[in-house]
Amino acid sequence: MSTRSRIAIETSDTDGNQVIKSIYCHFDGYPEGVGTTLLNHYTSKEKVTALIKLGDISILGIRLTSNGPHSFDTPEKGTTVAYHRDRGEDFCEPRVDHSIPEFIKSDVEEYGYLFTEEGEWLIADGHVNASSRGAEPLAYILMNL
Repeated sequence: MSTRSRIAIETSDTDGNQVIKSIYCHFDGYPEGVGTTLLNHYTSKEKVTALIKLGDISILGIRLTSNGPHSFDTPEKGTTVAYHRDRGEDFCEPRVDHSIPEFIKSDVEEYGYLFTEEGEWLIADGHVNASSRGAEPLAYILMNL
């Protein structure tokens, strides 16, 4: 069984407007899975941007590219598995929301993760009703599990 999530970054579009770009992640979306991997291994805007550019993913690994043979069916341990790159599926552009609240209130799957302009990871719990859903610092949530 999978725990689905969305991984997002706060960035600017070509006109300089704030946007939130996000991708879907199929497996291990709970805080101790995807959340821990993001907090420990995706700590720079450059690395998170590169992750988002992969498009939707099946599994988030500690690295984006492999050190050896890697495919969807036989992934290299620790390497992110992307639907387009590793399975040959059509590329799915990242979803765009126009504000942090819009992202948080949207369909974040079961968990939504957002890398802010300040370099902080936030988490939104998709199990909470969208109208009352907020976001908390991911580091705080993981410290209190």
